[in-house]
Formats: sequence, structure tokens, C-alpha cells
Amino acid sequence: MKITHFMSMAASVSTLMAILSAAPAIADDDKLQQLKDQGFARIAIANEPPFTAVGADGKVSGAAPDVAREIFKRLGVADVAASISEYGAMIPGLQAGRHDAITAGLFMKPERCAAVAYSEPVLCDAEAFALKKGNPLKLMSYKDIADNPDVKIGAPGGGTEEKLALEAGVPRDRVIVVPDGQSGLKMLQDGRIDVYSLPVLSINDLMSKANDPNLEVVAPVEGAPVYCDGAAFKKGDEALRDAFDVELAKLKESGEFAKIIEPYGFSAKAAMSTTREKLCAAK
Repeated sequence: MKITHFMSMAASVSTLMAILSAAPAIADDDKLQQLKDQGFARIAIANEPPFTAVGADGKVSGAAPDVAREIFKRLGVADVAASISEYGAMIPGLQAGRHDAITAGLFMKPERCAAVAYSEPVLCDAEAFALKKGNPLKLMSYKDIADNPDVKIGAPGGGTEEKLALEAGVPRDRVIVVPDGQSGLKMLQDGRIDVYSLPVLSINDLMSKANDPNLEVVAPVEGAPVYCDGAAFKKGDEALRDAFDVELAKLKESGEFAKIIEPYGFSAKAAMSTTREKLCAAK
């Protein structure tokens, strides 16, 4: 009798544990249904062409949102609604529930991979400098900036370029946080900074629009790695991320992925040549 009672209790505990362990997955699966019901996914972007852009009419475009829009559509989510954010505020905003995903050229790094659930790679790029014609200060690397006490660099707040400059030894007071590309270009033209750093494609897009003969581009920056981003999801939304990955893989396999990103200057082959696992483990 006692043995039967004990076995009954053990079975009840096992059942309870199974229910509890399944609960996060159930809640996770509900996220996609929630997005379907509301008809859109809230994405964070940086308004940094060609990664992301917002037109004068408010329409969101750029390689990252275009990929996300297509994948969410395939998942049954009709559209995306974007909000512009500084890079340093994107992950806190995601964690606070203000965004459903980040699709903004937020490159994968171990510390970011620990904070969010990344998809497989979407967009890959290297780093670049915009500076005065002729590169009079001979700036080819972030270390060159650190070694010249008179040089100030502009970079997006919380972005990869800011981090690379600080890691190279550029003092905090010589790393100027710039809110957007147009502001960075104006500060460079006005002499308030000596160099402005963004990914190669972003700098090229900015410079082609500026058409300023007094400026030039140095790319790629010496010693700076090539990076890839992915769509970033909140920890706990792994089922949504996994569903996104399934459709992303189909998009890559069909050739539609290349058709979306390559007109913006990105390489589909580069994104397909690496994995989230490798990028998140990179030092």
C-alpha cells in the first residue's frame, strides 16, 4: 500500500515536472501566434542604408528589413513595423519587450550572442573610414587613430565601430558618438571629427549621395574583422527564432535571398559561407 502510494506520488511529480519543463516552449510558440494576430512584427532598425532605411514617406526598406518582411510574411505575419534606435539601445529595448526582433546590421559577437537569440547569418560586411581627401593623417586602422593624440573619430553609439576604436586604445573623449550617417558626414565636413567609421556598404552609400570631392573612403580598415549580422530575438523566443531560421534557409536555398540582398551590394555567398555558431564563438 505504501509502495503504491509512493509510486503514485512519483508519477504525479514526474507529470508536474514535464508540464513545467514544457511551459516555456508553449509560451515561446505563442509568440508567433501573437504576431500573426496583431498582423505585424515590431522591428528595431538604425536607418543606416543599405542595411536599413526609412524613406520620406515613412516606408521601411534596406536589406535587413526586406529579408525580415519576406520571412515574417511566410510565417503568416503580414508586415513589419519599424522603430529607429541607436545600436546601444536595441538589445535593452528587445529585452524590455519594445521590439519583437532587431533587423539592423547588429553584428554577431559573443557578448551579444549571450544576450539575444540570433538567427543564422543574414548580412556580412567589413569596416571603412570616411576622411579628408588624400588621407592626410594616414589613418588606415583604429590603432592609427589611437596613436595620434589629435585625431577624433565619429561612430554610432553602441555600434561595432565605437567598440573597435575603444579596444584599439582610442580614449573615450576622442570617440564621438554620432546619431546617424548624415550627422557624421556633416561633422567630418565641418572638421569636428577627423574620421567617420561605418561598415563599407554604409559608408559607400553615404559618400555616393554626398558626392563631396573633398572626402574619400578607406576600406577595408586594416586589422578589423569581417562581420555578419542576423535577426536578433529575445531570449525565450527561440521557437520564433527557429521558425525564422527555417524560412531563412528556404530563402537562401531557392535563390530568393540573393535577389533581395544583392541589389543592396551584399553578398549572399558570404552569409551562406558561415554560421551563427562560428560567429558567436569568434573572439
